[in-house]
Amino acid sequence: MDAHDPVLLIVSSPSGAGKTTLCHRLLEEFTDARFSVSHTTRPPRKGETPGRDYHFVDAAAFEEMVRDDAFIEWAHVHGNRYGTAHAEIRAAAADRCDVVFDIDYQGAAQIKRRYPDAVAVFVLPPSLEELRRRLESRGTETPESLERRFRAAVDEISHHAEFDYLLVNDDVNAAYDRLRAILLAERIRHKRQRDAAERLLPGAPR
Repeated sequence: MDAHDPVLLIVSSPSGAGKTTLCHRLLEEFTDARFSVSHTTRPPRKGETPGRDYHFVDAAAFEEMVRDDAFIEWAHVHGNRYGTAHAEIRAAAADRCDVVFDIDYQGAAQIKRRYPDAVAVFVLPPSLEELRRRLESRGTETPESLERRFRAAVDEISHHAEFDYLLVNDDVNAAYDRLRAILLAERIRHKRQRDAAERLLPGAPR
C-alpha cells in the first residue's frame, strides 16, 4: 500500500440501493483495505458467510457487548441490532489498512463523532421506483416488510446532508468507478500525506 494514514471509508445507503455490492467490489480490487465486519442480531441471508459479511450473534450476546462498551456505534435497524466493534478499527490501524464500513446513517454519524476524519459516502438509488423494484426482486420481503423498508428508505435519504459524498447508483459500473475515485483521492489528501512532504525538508530525519 502506498504510504498514507489509513482512510476510514463509511458507505451507507437505504436498503436496496447497492452499497454492499459496491463495497465488495472495492475490497476485491483494493486488497490493502479491510472490511469492518459488523455484529448483528438478524439471521444470515442466503449467500452470507458468518465472519465475512457479519458476525451473527443472538440478542443476549449483543447486549453483553453493549454493557462491556465493546462497540464504537450500534443501532436498531429494521427490528434488529447492528454494531461496529472497537476491535475492528484497532486491528486495521495496527496493520495500517484502510477500513471500509457498510453501515446505516445512524452508525455513520456515531463513527464520525468518534473519528471526525472518517469519510462518509451515501449511495442513492436513481429513483424511488427503482428502489422498490430492487427490494421486490430480492424475494425475501413480505408486503408489510417491503413497505416498512420503503418508508425507512425515504427517512434515510433525508439524512443526506450528513455525508461528505453523494453517489447515485444508476449504473453499478459507473457507481463503482466513482466510489474507487473517492478512495484514491482521499488517500492523497494533504492530512494523510503530510509526513511524505515533511521528510523532504531540511533537518528532517532520514
